Amino acid sequence: MDASSTITPFSTIRERAVERKGGGVALRHLLSDVPDQDQLLDIPEARYLSAMIRCINRAGFSWRVIDQKWPEFEEAFFQFKVDTLAMLSDEQWEAYLNDKRVVRSGQKIRATRDNVAFLYDLRFTDQGIAKLIHEWPCSDQIGLMALLKKRGSRLGGNSGQYFLRMMGKDCFVLSRDVILALQSAGLDIKSEPSSQRELKLIQAAFNTWHQQSGTSYTHMSQICAYSNGDNFVGVELSS
Repeated sequence: MDASSTITPFSTIRERAVERKGGGVALRHLLSDVPDQDQLLDIPEARYLSAMIRCINRAGFSWRVIDQKWPEFEEAFFQFKVDTLAMLSDEQWEAYLNDKRVVRSGQKIRATRDNVAFLYDLRFTDQGIAKLIHEWPCSDQIGLMALLKKRGSRLGGNSGQYFLRMMGKDCFVLSRDVILALQSAGLDIKSEPSSQRELKLIQAAFNTWHQQSGTSYTHMSQICAYSNGDNFVGVELSS
């Protein structure tokens, strides 16, 4: 499939979002700030691990509950310092199963331990998580997603995408409304796309739209979400 010749132009999607949100100014106020990508290099390793584990713990739980509890997570996991956590014994990791400061899920605690090892290993294979994410091209986000899924723990699917977004990486997130926008634009993908064929179609679509519009991947993703689905409500702007 040649995405550039078969999908709906991004200008049409943007126009639909503008109409639904009550104008261009209203839409712009709904879009997230996209930081200078060089700032990714300045984020400490511990903050990457913290965001990783936060997104993993949000999966299947109320985000509000996890966010309110996060200072306790930070305390329990030593502010997510990789070197400190790498030194914990098996008994110390098992003790988290009875620690009320964290979600006492064996899977999520094992994922924390596994991702400590993942970030530690990245120091030697990719000069660290910050450099890896900074240097990975937005035009191959699906490649970065595949790496997070393969080498990390419980970072496949939306958890890995939300992690990238939380850190400020310019990226798309395949929410329900974004997938609906992609389907409406002409992509032959399922409601929960997971095959390499589908992911390549999605990447090609965003790459084409980026070339057409110069819009960041983050904003394209959000504009797609605002162009359809149940989110008709706009924003009130002060005069």
